[in-house]
Amino acid sequence: QVQLVESGGGLAQPGGSLRLSCAASGFTFSSYAMSWARQAPGKGLEWVSGIYSDGSDTYYADSVKGRFTISRDNAKNTVYLQMNSLKPEDTAVYYCKARAVVGVTAYWGQGTQVTVSS
Repeated sequence: QVQLVESGGGLAQPGGSLRLSCAASGFTFSSYAMSWARQAPGKGLEWVSGIYSDGSDTYYADSVKGRFTISRDNAKNTVYLQMNSLKPEDTAVYYCKARAVVGVTAYWGQGTQVTVSS
């Protein structure tokens, strides 16, 4: 059974930090590119960051570049999103996504809430 389980969300103050984790199971993690997306209240889904299957390449939306860092540990089947210098506009539900390097298979997690407020 395929599972992507996000954790690490919560409440942070502006300027603070959070680290999201996404633990994967049920598929060959090292054969999948991973990404994070978010959905703010009343808005559409926004892609945030991605990392290639072996971690060799990373990508960021302009809105988070320089503040967020994506990484992965293929031995632990986990992808991370380190979020620094958080802003109120970072408030959203954050989802991780796995996309097969070959083919079109993709999986989504259930999401974790991040709220940035003083």
